[in-house]
Amino acid sequence: MSSRFKTVALIGKYKNPDIIAPLLSLARYLQERDVEVILDCLTASNVTENQLPVMDMEDIGARVDLAVVLGGDGTMLNIARKLAPFGVPLVGVNQGRLGFLTDLSLDSMVEILGSMLDGQYIEERRMLLYLEVSRDKSVLFNALALNDVAVSRGIGGNMIEFEVRINGEYVYSLRADGLIVATPTGSTAYALSSGGPILHPNLELIALVPVCPHTLSNRPIVVGPDAVMEILMHRTAVARVHSDSHSHFDLEEYDQIVVQRSPYTATMLHPSDYSYYRVLREKLGWSGLPRNAS
Repeated sequence: MSSRFKTVALIGKYKNPDIIAPLLSLARYLQERDVEVILDCLTASNVTENQLPVMDMEDIGARVDLAVVLGGDGTMLNIARKLAPFGVPLVGVNQGRLGFLTDLSLDSMVEILGSMLDGQYIEERRMLLYLEVSRDKSVLFNALALNDVAVSRGIGGNMIEFEVRINGEYVYSLRADGLIVATPTGSTAYALSSGGPILHPNLELIALVPVCPHTLSNRPIVVGPDAVMEILMHRTAVARVHSDSHSHFDLEEYDQIVVQRSPYTATMLHPSDYSYYRVLREKLGWSGLPRNAS
């Protein structure tokens, strides 16, 4: 059977020597399947006597048919943002406990990737958010987010105050520790710990989740994919805006934050027996499984 994946990038968690041995083992297996294997620059910097081609992330995005990410959900978030503009599908391999985004284990990765090369997988597209921060009508910061955009007070700071508008319509002014704007992927991350709803990743929805609001009646709101969220800062203290808890920007009074759906999506490939509800049960510790449930 001819596979659609002729060229595969292997990307390991940065500065993690434990990932190198399984990564090279996987590279040998793929080469035995007549797959061209490429390493990204940062991964290759940790591999001594590397014999594989090395590319930066932009060249990888333009060249490969599939990227296999070995690490954890944080590594996958980082790579997903970088490769989303190129439409490269991603497979996540977790070196520890299975994650929400990295659902292959090191022990099973060769067998399952072999099945994927033979066409046995589930393909899933995840929406991203696009963030811009403007000051005096000049855009000073922008970023993509697969999980969430979070506005939060700094360590030791007081509550921040801001105004929220959706599609130009005033919604509320809020005193709180912050506000999370989450995708369905991010609904099981920071937003969940702040009382937000779990959104199935196949949905195209956006959740706005206040963090410790001063007024207890401020509850999460779920809006459609075409909504444009505007956040106008009134009292900032040492407030910041974060993209996937990664990129950040320090905010000042009257800064305007605009969050909307990105035109890009992240394509995730899962094993053919993948179940999102099983992942929820395992990660969140849900019990009461029916007999014969898998």
